[in-house]
Amino acid sequence: METIKTGLSVIVPVYNSQESLPLLVEEVSQILINHHEQFEIILVNDGSRDNSWKIIEDLSSIHPEVRGVNLIRNFGQHNALLCEIRLATYSIIVTMDDDLQHPPSEIYKLVDEIRSGKDLVYASPKKETHSWWRNFSSNLSKWALKVSTHITYAEKISAFRAFQTNLRDNFENFLNPYVSIDVLLSWGATKIGFIEVDHHVRKSGVSQYTFRKLLKHAINMLLGFSVLPLRIASILGFIFTLFGFIVLSYVLIRYFIQGGGVPGFSFLASTIAIFSGIILFVLGIIGEYLARLYINMMSKPQYMISQTTEPK
Repeated sequence: METIKTGLSVIVPVYNSQESLPLLVEEVSQILINHHEQFEIILVNDGSRDNSWKIIEDLSSIHPEVRGVNLIRNFGQHNALLCEIRLATYSIIVTMDDDLQHPPSEIYKLVDEIRSGKDLVYASPKKETHSWWRNFSSNLSKWALKVSTHITYAEKISAFRAFQTNLRDNFENFLNPYVSIDVLLSWGATKIGFIEVDHHVRKSGVSQYTFRKLLKHAINMLLGFSVLPLRIASILGFIFTLFGFIVLSYVLIRYFIQGGGVPGFSFLASTIAIFSGIILFVLGIIGEYLARLYINMMSKPQYMISQTTEPK
């Protein structure tokens, strides 16, 4: 591993952002140069369908501080971030989105907090600029993070963050293909800060984070970093087993006191349907965990790099 140098590594996962990348790199570079900072900008192309990789190659040839990495396909934002974090060579890492909603002018609000002694700092937006469904799905993802990992500050988490690079030592050997950067950072960060910054409206394109992707990420956190679903399955099994004993007791008591069976096919059919549904639900949860164990045994890669650019 390279020696960590004093300075900033600004890392940006890229997906279909050919229009915003030149301006993003220009603004970030100008701000850091004005602060006389040693820095690099790492752009990881996460399987974009547009010309984002060509733009990254061009930017790397123009700006010596830009490093480009091209993944062979789309692995997801958090997997791309993990790749960039492992490539960073400076002592502080700043993560940003590629759409300029995270204004580069706010970077030093985060950096100053880190240099004052914080391990990890999140930039929460003063005002949300997303649509209602995006805010809803984002809040759902944060809820899943909170209940699965007991991260009490989950509602303040943002993709605009800064942290000490040495935090990556805590997950150096993490090999699970299901990645949540915020969970990994929480393993080693003890001094965590939060600041409010302006978040801008997208200047081009549309958000690549659909409700389906955010829901998938929430499920990955619940199943990948917690045994809570298994505990819920156990509780459901206990509750409905108890319910079954109550029903059986009622049937037996009625039989011995009044004689004859309990009338009502609908009651019997409903009970069977409830029990069958619960069994299938519990088996589905267990199956998800077994599938993840199987994928881990196959050593499925978290990301795969096809090519890189080096500063000219």
